[in-house]
Amino acid sequence: MASNGPMILCDNLVKIYKVQDLEVVALQGLDVVVEKGEFLAVIGPSGSGKSTLMNTLGGLDRPSAGKAIVDGQDLLKLSSYALTRYRRSKVGFVWQQPSRNLIPYLSLQENVELPMIIAGMPRSERKAWTRELLDAVGLWDRRNHSMHQLSGGEQQRTAIGVALANKPILLLADEPTGEVDTATAQRIMDTFRDLNKRYDLTIVIVTHDPRVSDQVDRVVAIRDGRTSSERVRRVREQQALVEVVEEDLALGQGASAPPAEDVTYHEYVVVDNAGRLQLPADYLESLGLAGRAEVELTEHGILVKPAKALDDAPAQVARRAREAEGADDAESSGRSGAVRGLRGLFSRRKPESEEE
Repeated sequence: MASNGPMILCDNLVKIYKVQDLEVVALQGLDVVVEKGEFLAVIGPSGSGKSTLMNTLGGLDRPSAGKAIVDGQDLLKLSSYALTRYRRSKVGFVWQQPSRNLIPYLSLQENVELPMIIAGMPRSERKAWTRELLDAVGLWDRRNHSMHQLSGGEQQRTAIGVALANKPILLLADEPTGEVDTATAQRIMDTFRDLNKRYDLTIVIVTHDPRVSDQVDRVVAIRDGRTSSERVRRVREQQALVEVVEEDLALGQGASAPPAEDVTYHEYVVVDNAGRLQLPADYLESLGLAGRAEVELTEHGILVKPAKALDDAPAQVARRAREAEGADDAESSGRSGAVRGLRGLFSRRKPESEEE
């Protein structure tokens, strides 16, 4: 049964890998929400945790703590059998190497049809869905070709068709454009965009490719196992051109030009449930923010600035403590000297019996 909430909800998600006696924390309380039908890219440097996030959402790795809810199912609480069933029925995978999805001695059509045969799909439904998928990825005319007869881009689009054979609600792609040229990468991204719109399919892409970030609905950046920032793409038709087209149509002249798209991008930092956020590294460097900072609430928001006074405070306190300690030592030394002097004075005086 489908959930009425978001497609993906990660709340304080933690994933710890244990290698012998060493524990590696790959996800350190990550928070992210993905709505149904959203086209999302996850970016970040190597070791940031983005591939771990994809493996967790795909049911390949089990979370260590927190929540990873996909379509209403908490992946942390699923049994091993339920997790396997989840992978087979809910998720499709596209890898950087298309060979992970393809069998080389089968034709293109047979590769796409094979998962349906394993799932026990009726023959008539299987044939219809295979044709629809191959039409969707633009490869129906090459359905009888074997894998070595296809280009790298065609193999990747075939792999996308294979990933959709089980009619998943979530498509996960790991560096799908990492091994192709610019033109082929664009064709693959166009295919993803078309599938996203055609089937209202939720797609999450993990990538290093900067070209991808301009073609998805939202980009989530991960750093040190947490979400650090988001970049949202908004498409808006230019109102002036829309009015021109409407005027021409009203006069029976036909549209002079289609409305152009006005694409804007908005950058955000992510604040987690504990109020923590990651400031961009270039901001930290340019402002000299390190260690402590001052936070001030203004009418326009929260102002964060370097806390030089606070940075100097520990040194000042230590210096004053040393000075006070030195003064105490001097005073103590003075008192001790006076006592020793008095003792010496009295020790030199003779008793009265001796004076007589």
